[in-house]
Amino acid sequence: MKYVLVSGGVISGVGKGIIASSTGLLLKTIGLKVSSIKIDPYLNVDAGTMNPKEHGEVFVLNDGGEVDLDLGNYERYLNVTLTSENNITTGKIYKHVIERERHGDYLGRTVQVVPHITDAIQDWVERVAKVPVDDTGEEPDVCIIELGGTVGDIESMPFVEALTQLRRRAGRNNFLQIHVSYIPIIHGEQKTKPTQQAIRGVRSAGLLPDLIACRCERPLEPSTVEKIAHFCQVDVEQVVVVRDMPSIYQVPVLLEDQGLVPLLKDILHLDGVKLDPALVTKGARIWAQWQSLTATLDEHKFHNVDIALVGKYTEFHDSYLSVIKALEHSAMRCRRRLNLVWIDSEALEAPTRDRDPARYYKAWHDVSTAHGILVPGGFGARGTEGMIAAARWAREKGAPYLGVCLGMQVAVIEAARHLAGLEGATSEEFAPAGSPPERHAVVFMPEIDKLAMGGTMRLGRRATRFQPGSEWSRLRALYGGTATHAVLERHRHRYEINPELVARLEAAADGALAFVGRDESGARMEVVELRHHPYFVGVQFHPEYLSRVLDPSRPYLGLVAAASGCLEAVTREVVEGVGGGLAARGMVNGVVDGST
Repeated sequence: MKYVLVSGGVISGVGKGIIASSTGLLLKTIGLKVSSIKIDPYLNVDAGTMNPKEHGEVFVLNDGGEVDLDLGNYERYLNVTLTSENNITTGKIYKHVIERERHGDYLGRTVQVVPHITDAIQDWVERVAKVPVDDTGEEPDVCIIELGGTVGDIESMPFVEALTQLRRRAGRNNFLQIHVSYIPIIHGEQKTKPTQQAIRGVRSAGLLPDLIACRCERPLEPSTVEKIAHFCQVDVEQVVVVRDMPSIYQVPVLLEDQGLVPLLKDILHLDGVKLDPALVTKGARIWAQWQSLTATLDEHKFHNVDIALVGKYTEFHDSYLSVIKALEHSAMRCRRRLNLVWIDSEALEAPTRDRDPARYYKAWHDVSTAHGILVPGGFGARGTEGMIAAARWAREKGAPYLGVCLGMQVAVIEAARHLAGLEGATSEEFAPAGSPPERHAVVFMPEIDKLAMGGTMRLGRRATRFQPGSEWSRLRALYGGTATHAVLERHRHRYEINPELVARLEAAADGALAFVGRDESGARMEVVELRHHPYFVGVQFHPEYLSRVLDPSRPYLGLVAAASGCLEAVTREVVEGVGGGLAARGMVNGVVDGST
């Protein structure tokens, strides 16, 4: 096993995840099988209970693992399927060691950070690195390890020590470290001292960077690169410049242009790894597609497509990172330039009109002039009336609409109020005390533990089947057009559409509104759609988790295509099996044969 460690210094949030993902992609393009592990030094066991406004989105895996958002980057770039064990946290490691101690596995010895915690980290990495993550079903050749946070943080020190030991355990030419640093510009001068200090600190902690990736706002001057190489005691070729790019999808191309692949081959002796010719050919094809797609990202000839994102965590954009990526993938596929308009759903509500009319009318102007409207997932009652109002606007005005999880639920609540005449219809999640149950268009799922928080939702990959009579469904056509296949998408929710109201809702709309997709039992609503509408779709699952750069999520692709005026053409390409990989999702995303 070959290991590539990506660590960071100077400041956090410097782009380690994108550099790690880009490095993995480049290794895949030469025919290697690549896996990834993210280390997060926080004490939480997983990311499930974290506030998205503080930590960013919670990314959900096929097995239901709630993990750090960087694992989403790995899956999107590498087209792999990871598990919850690919995300290591301090909480997981200490929980594992303490459980072993309680079980008596240490035979009465004093349990310490070194060697017990550090050994547990190394054992975990070595075990998970060997787990197959792609459609070959074979052990990976290389594992990319990203160490979260900044080297020097007190909480990361056990991991630093463990990774120092792992280098020795892995052996010569089997371990490479990329340290990501930041080069600030002060009074027009590129400053290298923070990077010098960071490298000195990393080495004093026991890690030995082989490559230094310098994040910067503009290309580094040759003198700056030379200075970094001189004072950090590396060759000039070992300093990689990662400047700001128009799109993060161009970072792999930037790294490839600087000769990262030959450097990796040389340090890790990758020429000695036996490669499958089929994977080499496939890697070359994927790289050609990637280069072709990203070469036009900064062209100005593309028209804008304005998508209004009506959410409740809009002040911190990482709260919707996978949603943003799914929209970007779809816009690239439709050859449009995405203009994402952020709208706080509270700004659309009547109290805001009374308190801050300028904000209220600005928000409604943005909604009414957008080409499409997206209402993503979320929890709690705050801002939901604004979401309901946005869904009503889209339904009545014929604006393309996609509701995801909560976005589907508010669309159903709106239909219950204004189509079915169910005055005061709401969700059990945010209903006032004493609210009559017959008004609950959305209810708590009976199998969910109402008292526990972490890991108690309906999580992971589940099957959805399109119902008989749904041949008219636009979303069904995007998924392949047949009712005999299951759509496999990832879920994260505690509430569902009230099954007792489904018939009433469909009858009130004279068949225009239909729950065209249901789970395997047929009792749980998964997809709602309006028949006579350009594109009005609500999905209970989170399709953004399975969107890929070369293979956009179908519901998001439908929204962007409808907003761009090319839905029919895109759907036709999907049905005909063309369009850059849209028909090749297989078990990763989309439709599979029901018997599989």
